[in-house]
Amino acid sequence: MSTADGPKIAILGGGIGGLATAAFLRDQGFESEVYEQAAALTEVGAGLVIAPNAARLLRRLGVLDRFVERAVRMEIGWEFRRWENGAVLSAENLEEGCIRLYGEHTYAAHRADLLDALRSAVPVRSIHLGKRCVAVEFEDDRAVLRFEDGETVRPDVLIGADGVHSRVRGAVVGPTHARESGICAYRALVPAEKAPEFARRRAQTLWIGPDHHLVHYPVSGEEYVNLVAFAPAGVDSVESWTATATVRELLDEFAGWDPRLVELIRAAETPGRWALLDREPLDRWNRGNATLLGDAAHPMFPFFAQGAAQAIEDAAALALCLGAAPDAPVRALGRYEELRRPRTARLQEVSHGRSHVNHLPDGPEQRARDRAYAESDPLRTNGWIYAYDPEVALS
Repeated sequence: MSTADGPKIAILGGGIGGLATAAFLRDQGFESEVYEQAAALTEVGAGLVIAPNAARLLRRLGVLDRFVERAVRMEIGWEFRRWENGAVLSAENLEEGCIRLYGEHTYAAHRADLLDALRSAVPVRSIHLGKRCVAVEFEDDRAVLRFEDGETVRPDVLIGADGVHSRVRGAVVGPTHARESGICAYRALVPAEKAPEFARRRAQTLWIGPDHHLVHYPVSGEEYVNLVAFAPAGVDSVESWTATATVRELLDEFAGWDPRLVELIRAAETPGRWALLDREPLDRWNRGNATLLGDAAHPMFPFFAQGAAQAIEDAAALALCLGAAPDAPVRALGRYEELRRPRTARLQEVSHGRSHVNHLPDGPEQRARDRAYAESDPLRTNGWIYAYDPEVALS
């Protein structure tokens, strides 16, 4: 199929999901146009984890080598530690286990480095910056995009990769409601030279305690340590990547925890802070020639570190579905939703459940959890996550 004969595809959102979609579509022979409201392609939010299910797709796309120039390959993963003294509850060797079981490594990275790798697979001419969408409407079953600058776009296929506050989602499924989860998240970067030695190891370390937990791992070529913490939400918490807190506030949340962890927090740059809102899985993703992808379709708590990975999986699956039915894009969107919605709903649910388990107060239930962690093999138990391949699922 020549690109000239393909459908006119518009992607709203130039983040990880949007650029991954454009890249995988190009790999299938489709051209697309990416519309991003920001004036430059940048990513806030600091760190993320790329597990084997996403790494194999980056390799297939031809951008893994570029990504690993700055990504940090994890040697130890899911190292769970007790809040008050850092006692190791469980640890797993990812360096050997991921390759043996799933054929790829696990990496930690700054979001900007993943975005850069994906952008390298998308022609510059396809990315339109400073395009703020003010309305998504439907003329019969065909989506129409209206932009602040007066441009109107009527694509053959519209892909809403416009994030947790998606305008496309509102047009496709109507208003959706989120509940307060009672959990607030903080994120910060710590310059490696200021970080304690234990935090510079190639490990994804989770400290768990009553009502709180904190995760840290090195990113950006090991120049920084990424830190993300979870605590009870205050009344001034908002769902935003740009709201900030102070180091003092973060220290207060973890007062009395292991002194090494307090030292790490003390060295942090200005923390971001946002509320985690609780959203049920959607009943549908599609309307006419429009569909949803990534956080627009399935925002999830970050406790399985699969948000970016699921957006990349979505992108690969959507491109495969369109490639299999280039002359019937609406049917292809239906196959995409059928393929992806059950899997992402399951991940939303298990991520939600982890919020309770990680925050148990000290006592019998907490001790039973700690014993279970010590006896568990999460790398193998979660094979349904890490072994997934959209090509296999579609076959």
